[in-house]
Amino acid sequence: MGDKYRIEKDSLGEIQVPQEALYGAQTQRAVENFPVSGKPLPTEFLQAIVLIKKSAAEANRDLGLLDKARATAIIAACDRLGDEEYVHHFPVDIYQTGSGTSSNMNVNEVLAHLAAEGNDLSISPNDHVNMSQSSNDVVPTAIHVSALLAVRDKLLPALRNLHTGICDKSAELENVVKTGRTHLMDAVPITMAQELSGWAAQVEACRERIRGCMPRLAQLAQGGTAVGTGLNAHTDFAELFAQKLSAHTSQQFRPADNFFEAISSQDTSVELSGQLKVLAVATMKIANDLRWMNSGPLAGLKEIELKALQPGSSIMPGKVNPVIAESAAMVAARVMGNDATITVAGQSGNFQLNVMLPLVASTLLESIHLLANAAQLLADRAIASFTVNRPHIEETLGRNPILVTALNPVIGYLKAAEIAKAAYKSGRPVMDVALEMTDLDRKALEELLDPAHLAKGGIVGE
Repeated sequence: MGDKYRIEKDSLGEIQVPQEALYGAQTQRAVENFPVSGKPLPTEFLQAIVLIKKSAAEANRDLGLLDKARATAIIAACDRLGDEEYVHHFPVDIYQTGSGTSSNMNVNEVLAHLAAEGNDLSISPNDHVNMSQSSNDVVPTAIHVSALLAVRDKLLPALRNLHTGICDKSAELENVVKTGRTHLMDAVPITMAQELSGWAAQVEACRERIRGCMPRLAQLAQGGTAVGTGLNAHTDFAELFAQKLSAHTSQQFRPADNFFEAISSQDTSVELSGQLKVLAVATMKIANDLRWMNSGPLAGLKEIELKALQPGSSIMPGKVNPVIAESAAMVAARVMGNDATITVAGQSGNFQLNVMLPLVASTLLESIHLLANAAQLLADRAIASFTVNRPHIEETLGRNPILVTALNPVIGYLKAAEIAKAAYKSGRPVMDVALEMTDLDRKALEELLDPAHLAKGGIVGE
């Protein structure tokens, strides 16, 4: 055992730490204290903390608080961290202390260890790496930074791709007139392009709602330190820190309007999660529409055929299922649940600190990434490649008695209802029944009952 561990010390005393670990005593205590999920915080969140440490070291150097040699070593340590280091040296469980102090100290210890390697400098995780900071402002700042960058770099581009894909498909289907449906029952005609335009509008509205959260995400708690007063931080630190971070991310960040609000609440995270839930609802609607239209191929609606991506059954040969739509629907369900989690976590801002910060960080990033991936898959592997069963669509449309709705202004609702019921009962086209039950000739009826004209709206024949 002796050659596999080293002894580290903190304010509570000595503790054994794995020999190869870059972290120190406080991280090891957290590893032992929180064997809960076996899942560490997301890499993007930890990377945000490292960016915070780098920007803080630069700000503290420029303010004359941190000597140049230590600042240079800390900045270099931040730049040294690669994906492998994040996997192996940041093991603290999501379900830890509610402030995220364990993860903040994990980063501080790793950076102090790396910064001290190969030189004679003594670098403290607390006094140098954590200078002008508290876990209480670092972790809320990291939530905002990681969420904003994930939205900017992953989710919004995926939604743009989905919106473009829907619009492109809609343009292909402008002349496909189909039976509309309300209550899952036959309704008046609609073009498939019109149907898809509804999806496109949903996606675009979701994009705008999410973009609306970004100015508030760009407001940072950093500089408020422990409770929002900024104790132990230079009065210029918050502004200078935000400038440094903005330069590293190509994103304009600024100090929060009120540090007390930024540290004690997670209202912006709750707001963003709510907008992600709206997107999840839209995603579920689009996925279910695809599943319904693809249903069959014999006993369902069979209006479209989604591309076959894999066998659908271990027992039924030849069965193919709408797997991408199902995957997207499950993502939507997860995100709706995540929103409930973040809502509860957002209520946990007792007095000067929210104490469910790691849970907010993990859950918010999960929702962002799940929705980004689902949007990409829906666009590329479902919407772009589905084909339309035009003969079947035209056949069922021609037998749809609801077409008689167009006759309302000419013969009245009650007479039109009689024709519809007769057509339903006999299974005959509404055209034939209307010829028998009205004094309108075939030419007039063909014009009045033309599905393509009905899909344009307005009063037919006007």
